[in-house]
Amino acid sequence: MAATAAGCQHYVRKCLLKAPCCKKFYVCRLCHDDDENHKMDRFQVKEVKCTVCESVQESQQVCHGCGVTFSEYYCGICHLFDKDKKQFHCQQCGICRIGPREKFFHCEKCNLCLANDLQGKHKCVENVSRQDCPVCMEDIHTSRIGAHVLPCGHLLHKTCFELMCKNGAYRCPLCMHSALDMKGYWEERDAEIAESPMPPELKNRKVKILCNDCQHRCTVDYHVLGMKCNGCGSYNTSQD
Repeated sequence: MAATAAGCQHYVRKCLLKAPCCKKFYVCRLCHDDDENHKMDRFQVKEVKCTVCESVQESQQVCHGCGVTFSEYYCGICHLFDKDKKQFHCQQCGICRIGPREKFFHCEKCNLCLANDLQGKHKCVENVSRQDCPVCMEDIHTSRIGAHVLPCGHLLHKTCFELMCKNGAYRCPLCMHSALDMKGYWEERDAEIAESPMPPELKNRKVKILCNDCQHRCTVDYHVLGMKCNGCGSYNTSQD
């Protein structure tokens, strides 16, 4: 996107970053990465150009040429310039997060900042954010889009999770564990199966199943609408 005095589609700022890789000026690393065949290392940025007076200078919040403030928020580690979104730099994550800081905690095992209401209430997966989103295959740890923690502990972008639910997908793309509280849905499935008996030739057919939710293996009656785990009651099962 072309540079303006207000920044770009990604950030509100009045300066351009000098890419340490190709020495070109871009509004942000995302604009750079969209145009070039390589990625900008934001941490190695040393210089910026003021979009008001066009003076080139070391990375800082206020222009030493005309005195304009480049952005409401500035991080000298990430070289992040943007409007105030209550950002804070997390030393453990190594990058800036959208805050406010007091509403988040850093989970040491997941190695990620999470909302306070998840503290002690989520399944930890070591370094879980250091992998790509299994839906869009884009980076999660440095993404500007928030992460959604599934019951199994795996992460998706919040927008990818919402899209997945909209399309009727209810299982984690990585481990197939239910991504939602399915209790109500399983009760509906119970009622549907009770009202739809199998024909005589299939009525007593038995199948072995594996439950994707509790990993329990069991033998149950076959039904075309689903086979229920006799361990946890889930229909998120597959024939073993």
